[in-house]
Amino acid sequence: MTIRLTELPAEVQAAVQRTREEVAALHAELTRYQLVVWTAGNVSARVPGAELMVIKPSGVSYDELSAETMVVCTLDGVKIDDGTPERLAPSSDTAAHAYVYRHMPEVGGVTHTHSTYATAWASRGQEIPCVLTMMGDEFGGPVPIGPFAIIGDDSIGRGIVETLRGSRSPAVLMQNHGPFTIGKDAEASVKAAVMCEEVARTVHIAMQLGEPISIPQELVERLYDRYQNVYGQH
Repeated sequence: MTIRLTELPAEVQAAVQRTREEVAALHAELTRYQLVVWTAGNVSARVPGAELMVIKPSGVSYDELSAETMVVCTLDGVKIDDGTPERLAPSSDTAAHAYVYRHMPEVGGVTHTHSTYATAWASRGQEIPCVLTMMGDEFGGPVPIGPFAIIGDDSIGRGIVETLRGSRSPAVLMQNHGPFTIGKDAEASVKAAVMCEEVARTVHIAMQLGEPISIPQELVERLYDRYQNVYGQH
């Protein structure tokens, strides 16, 4: 049975609209930080209070994205009757995002890019070692590598969950593909994508100059605790 957005409770419809606006705006951050080219990449968000998600439509230019073009799907990755044209299909990565939401209830947002340096590490099947205080702060250790998986079903989602479950890193480099990042909300997942590309680039440059110095694990723990629990406004 098709779910119709207009038949859902008013509070759910309002939550969907807010989520659509948020996800549309966050796609501009991907282009702002030069994490995507053409129509590649996507941001999604779990709709608060509903078993729904909002994600970018497939193959649509970033210049043409708006809240009204964001696609609403169930957490099985099936598009609902959301008011968009029937031809407007959700991202080809929808099954992967949906799998993450179903199996990691703490996750409220997922971002995927093919950002240059992070994807270069992924092409080598190599994690980014923790050699920067920024990595200790944000990732709590190295950025891990995930398995090779084919696009189109939930294989990528399974790889993301298997790699990040039990890890403090909000980012995984899927082998031969690129980075996927998660967060408590969509904005946090986009931030993780920006940070992932920054450390991938910096560590790559460092390796051209010599062997980077790893940070001892006990200092990584202190860095992570300070950044997560003390840094910023509370």
